Amino acid sequence: MHVLITGASRGIGKGLADAYRAEGAEVTATARGATGAARLDVADPTSVKALADRMEGRAIDLLICNAGIYSDKGQSLDDGFAPALWAETFSVNVTGVFLTIQALLPNLSLAQSPKIAIIGSQMGSNTRAPGGSYIYRASKSAVLNLGRNLAADLKPRKIAVGVYHPGWVQTDMGGDAAEITTAEAISGLTARFAALDLTRTGCFETWDGRDHPL
Repeated sequence: MHVLITGASRGIGKGLADAYRAEGAEVTATARGATGAARLDVADPTSVKALADRMEGRAIDLLICNAGIYSDKGQSLDDGFAPALWAETFSVNVTGVFLTIQALLPNLSLAQSPKIAIIGSQMGSNTRAPGGSYIYRASKSAVLNLGRNLAADLKPRKIAVGVYHPGWVQTDMGGDAAEITTAEAISGLTARFAALDLTRTGCFETWDGRDHPL
């Protein structure tokens, strides 16, 4: 099995890469700051194309779109949330996901049972709106919508798509006060990805297997 993971230099992405390697899978772990074959800046169309060129002719069984940023944490409603933050966040969290999937569709089509797993967040759910973090919440809501629409269009091509809330995880993004460890998140997510198929395509699930309200 060949797994390609975006944003794999730390946190959940690195944990997923380590877990799949331990299972014996071939892993392409990409990161914005990496060099050579592993470099991918999902917000840069040239970088995405370069990755697609390097992957030409290679089947990808599981594409995990994990790269993401949370740049508006702690911003003030009165004078924060600058336009540049909106543009940067959406270019990574939404447009970057789409560009990566679009570019690697030929590789997914070469696999027997291809899957796309998008790391979303419960913060993108319409049922969770406590205020604040407007940019991050909006981007995760958008990528949830993106994933569900991709699932509809890719089902005839036999490519399954799922969106997943990884939990509030003790990473650089989640902070030390988060509810679960990276190991717990990784164990749950890999189980969810294994269960993903065309009967579950379009799902929005939590790391521990619950359907999340949209």
